[in-house]
Amino acid sequence: MAGLSFDVLRVGKRYRLINYDDRYEFEIERILANGDFKVKDIHTLERYLLKETIRFGMGKDFEIREIES
Repeated sequence: MAGLSFDVLRVGKRYRLINYDDRYEFEIERILANGDFKVKDIHTLERYLLKETIRFGMGKDFEIREIES
């Protein structure tokens, strides 16, 4: 796994996640007690749980990087 781990993700920061050639750009809104994150997509403003993006596993291309503002 390249990039950041889930442990270092912070509320209010923006990140790019790549998994199985899908790209997500989001802002962390809240850290949940179960270790998941409530996030808001930067482009569509859709809200979802971060674990929904990896529910089918982590591909060889899995990577999380912070987006510099």
